[in-house]
This record gives sequence, C-alpha cells and structure tokens, in this order.
Amino acid sequence: MGTDEPDRAPAVTWWGHSTTSIELGDVTVATDPLLTDRLYHLRRHAPAPPSHAARADVVLVSHLHHDHLHVPSLDSFGGAVPVVVPRGAPDVVRSLRGRVLVEVEPGDRVAVAGLDLEVLPAHHSGRRSTFERGGSVPAIGFRFTDGRTSCWYPGDTGLTGMTDIFDALEPVDLAAVPIGGWGPSLGDEHLDPEEAVEALARVGATWALAVHYGTFWPLWLKRLRPGNHHRLFVTPAQRFQRAMVQRRLTTTALTPEFGQRIELTPAGRA
Repeated sequence: MGTDEPDRAPAVTWWGHSTTSIELGDVTVATDPLLTDRLYHLRRHAPAPPSHAARADVVLVSHLHHDHLHVPSLDSFGGAVPVVVPRGAPDVVRSLRGRVLVEVEPGDRVAVAGLDLEVLPAHHSGRRSTFERGGSVPAIGFRFTDGRTSCWYPGDTGLTGMTDIFDALEPVDLAAVPIGGWGPSLGDEHLDPEEAVEALARVGATWALAVHYGTFWPLWLKRLRPGNHHRLFVTPAQRFQRAMVQRRLTTTALTPEFGQRIELTPAGRA
C-alpha cells in the first residue's frame, strides 16, 4: 500500500471482543474478527457490527480459538485480503486453505500490506477446542508499524513468562490490550484489568484501547451472583481506567462504545 495521505490521523474502532479496525494512513488492519451475534453458548451483548467492519487491507489472527479465528467472519473480508495466522493453522482449520495466508511464528518479522510486522509469543493455549487438534499451533501477538504509527496487539495472553518480553518491546503509539473474558475464571492465560495495566506499564504506549471484555455473554449468566455478573461483564472498563490512574501511567486509556471510531491525535511516535 502507498503513503498518499501522510497527514491522515491514525484511528481505531472497537467492534467488540478483540475485533478492531486500526487505520494507519491508507492501511486498515483488522484484529481477530468476530462479527457474529452468536457463538455457541454466547450471545452478543452489543449492536451488531455493520458491513464496513469487514473492510481491511490485512487481517491479524492471534490464535485458533473460535472467538478469535471465526471462519464465517473471515469470509466477510473476501478472499483477496491477506490473513496473518500462526504457523500450522491451515493444517488444523482446513477451511482456511485457498485464502491468501501469511503463516508466522514468534520471532518472525514480515512485511505485509505496507506494514513492518513483528510476531511475538503469548502465554495462552493454541488448541482450538478439546475435540480438535491444534495444541502445537502457537498463540501469538503482534507489534506492527507503517513507519509513522506503531501498534501492539498481544492477542490473548497472561503475564506468566511474558514480563521479559514486554520489557524488551519498544514503546508504541497504540496498544490494544485485553482486559477480561467471558467466563467466571480467566486463569493465568488471560489478563484482567489490573494485569493489563501491569503489561502496559512494561511496554509503554501513548493510547491503550481496552479489548476482549463485555461483548459476548453466556446464556447461563443469570445464574451468576450479581457481584460476579458485574465484575466479569459490566465493570472491567471502569476497573481498567481506575488501575491506570492508580498506576499513574501517562497512557490515555480508551474504552469506547461499541463501533465508536477514535482518531489518535496528535500523531505519536512510530
């Protein structure tokens, strides 16, 4: 892609869960697109994404779990859009075959759609489900830049074994960091709001977009005690904002409404 619009401000739109559209000049990056209203026992607790949520120049897929690698959502982007996936993904998810795939693993650095893309490890299971193969396919994260604006999307990860990785990363302009999940126990393979702030403190970012929370609610949610209900599905954004203040980070925390587009101005460092 070219750089015909050098003065165009970068922007980000959160469509719910870990799905974003990150606009860097004339390149739009989509992360882990999940554009459906229903996923097994989960229901979208948000407006349905519009059709233009499936417009991008490149799609980044962090791991094989169905809420991150959702084949029907990928179909919405068309077959010509390159999709960056963990190495070995098409051997497990055969419906990926025939697409423009860029298979990567931690430590790789590739050029795609006008971006310099660095592939990072993640502390997270890569298995698609207990009934499918895929345990050897790594979960990954990404650091990428168009030469002007830099972004970090770690995918799903916990802090365990990752602090040295976070410390070694160059600070970024935009971090899209997960702060929650959908179940009553996140375990050590996810970040809760406070752990997300710890990760941000180690990496450094001008803006931090909270993702992976509050979008898909299980059908059995009404059986949760009210306290758990609010902590898991209602208050992660507020807890994230509060933890940012308590940690005294200079990073601007972004917790937009579903589908809200935010321009990142003034443009930061690349």
